[in-house]
Amino acid sequence: MVDEQWILGSNSPRRRELLGLFGHPFLVLPADVDESLNPGETPANYVTRLAQDKAGVIEKSNPQADLILAADTTVADGDEILGKPIDSVDAERMLRQLRGRIHQVYTAITILLPVDKITKDLICCTQVPMRNYSDQELEEYIYSGDPLDKAGAYAIQNLQFHPVEDFSGCFASVMGLPLCHFSYGIRNFHPNLIINIANACQKHLQYRCPIYERVLIGEEVG
Repeated sequence: MVDEQWILGSNSPRRRELLGLFGHPFLVLPADVDESLNPGETPANYVTRLAQDKAGVIEKSNPQADLILAADTTVADGDEILGKPIDSVDAERMLRQLRGRIHQVYTAITILLPVDKITKDLICCTQVPMRNYSDQELEEYIYSGDPLDKAGAYAIQNLQFHPVEDFSGCFASVMGLPLCHFSYGIRNFHPNLIINIANACQKHLQYRCPIYERVLIGEEVG
């Protein structure tokens, strides 16, 4: 297992940070895919398709890779998908829309074993309650520049803005990579693999996760 070549199909520093908690070496090979939304596409179908497309792009140039991991994350307010803001005005619109309400974050992962022709798709839908931050807090956060490369115009892990309160889901998934879902997924291929990723994740994020045990036995919770 430790000699296997893992490839992470993402240039996200947050995904690199999280996958690194496994302690397994991996290559970072971003995949360039069309992220346009198809007509009538749901948030779940959208992120699943993009994760699959990214994995497929990487497989074409790395057909002998042992394991390819691709992921995609989006913020949704009901059926409305909130991608990355195009500018500060768009970021303000999103943050005002989400303020004081519960929305959803969808993260899909595709695990692909090219040599064995095996693919495993998993999705995590997390309910995210935003706090009722003030206009001044909102404006200062936008001024920091942090929202501009984030889906939904926020980062759950931002300690200064701390946009979320009373959260009880998968923190890592909202950051972009649900580690326990990935761990469950690869155990389908490596039943004897023992990695206490839940403990490593909680310690790293300083967050006591209430759902990890259910995820690790295959329940569809986020």
